[in-house]
Amino acid sequence: MDPAELHAWLRLQCTPGVGGVSARKLLRTFGLPSAVFAQPLHALEGTVSASQAQALRSEPLELAALVGTTHAWLQAEPETRRVLTLGDACYPQALLDIDDPPLLLYAIAHPTTWEQQMLGAVGHTCLAVVGSRNPSAQGAANAKQFSQALAAAGLTIVSGLALGVDGAAHEGALMGAPPGQVATIAVVGTGLDRVYPKEHRALAHRIAQGGVLISEYALGTPPLASNFPQRNRIISGLSRGTLVVEAALQSGSLITARLAAEQGRDVFAIPGSIHSTQARGCHALIKQGAKLVESTQDILEELQWQSPLTPPKSQPRAPAQPQTPAAPDSMLVRVLGAEPCGLDALQAHTGLDTPALQAELMALELAGHVTRLPGGLFQRLFAVPPAA
Repeated sequence: MDPAELHAWLRLQCTPGVGGVSARKLLRTFGLPSAVFAQPLHALEGTVSASQAQALRSEPLELAALVGTTHAWLQAEPETRRVLTLGDACYPQALLDIDDPPLLLYAIAHPTTWEQQMLGAVGHTCLAVVGSRNPSAQGAANAKQFSQALAAAGLTIVSGLALGVDGAAHEGALMGAPPGQVATIAVVGTGLDRVYPKEHRALAHRIAQGGVLISEYALGTPPLASNFPQRNRIISGLSRGTLVVEAALQSGSLITARLAAEQGRDVFAIPGSIHSTQARGCHALIKQGAKLVESTQDILEELQWQSPLTPPKSQPRAPAQPQTPAAPDSMLVRVLGAEPCGLDALQAHTGLDTPALQAELMALELAGHVTRLPGGLFQRLFAVPPAA
């Protein structure tokens, strides 16, 4: 992007009091940002409020530093980094259909993605996969396995780079996508000059090679709590549908699902145990009309997806439990079920005293046969051995 053009776009983006709606109104009226700033005060006041027009007449104090930082960031890796404006050929067309498309998108992708303008048309091949930051072992496995199979079928997986389901979805997509496909898109809530959470630094670098990292936030923007619900409209807006893997009733994933429905996109949800708080958000979505999903085929059929690739002969179904080594046979093993169970119930059914019960549960948990859930509940992660 030309330095003068970059300066004008960044000035429009960071002018105090001028949000996305007003900025787009100005662009529709006057054209490019440089033309907006060339207008006399009375012309601006005919389009936006008097206070906004006055703000547009002077450069924000932080603008010079932001332009310098952004220009240096782009020049450091010009083949992989871009700032996309609403009129850019690589700007995702799917976002132009939502009520509040970002004025600018900062993006990092493999040079091939830019050469072939793949990001511009990628929306019709995207599916969002979102869910809890603290999923159960089963929820994390579902996110990874579903994303891997869907990417193998030709879909690009969109998520938010958060811990838990988001990270598992990105991992699965990178594993499943064939060479040359945009495997996954990570929509982040910070500037692209930082990675949040820090635990996903290596994952972010891998996404930059096999997918795309995007943000509407200026470089240097920290992980502010208000940014993450705001960026969810981009996750849903990029995608034909949103799959919620696991979510509590107050989960931010439900915001993404609501936005998807408002944007006219499909909403999918994987059901779970009636005793699990992490399943209640999905159950609420299903009650509201989301499609109950048990396999990737459910999603592909609903989307009427005609894969440009050859999909796997059998799509993995949501497993009852993640695969783990066979557990030893014991009274506790047989009492533990796929449904979460508390200590009192386990003690009543096994007759074990508290120290013995806790010791055996600890051994099973360390061996990967049992997972500990919130509320003092335990859940089996293995198939019950056949009775002798």
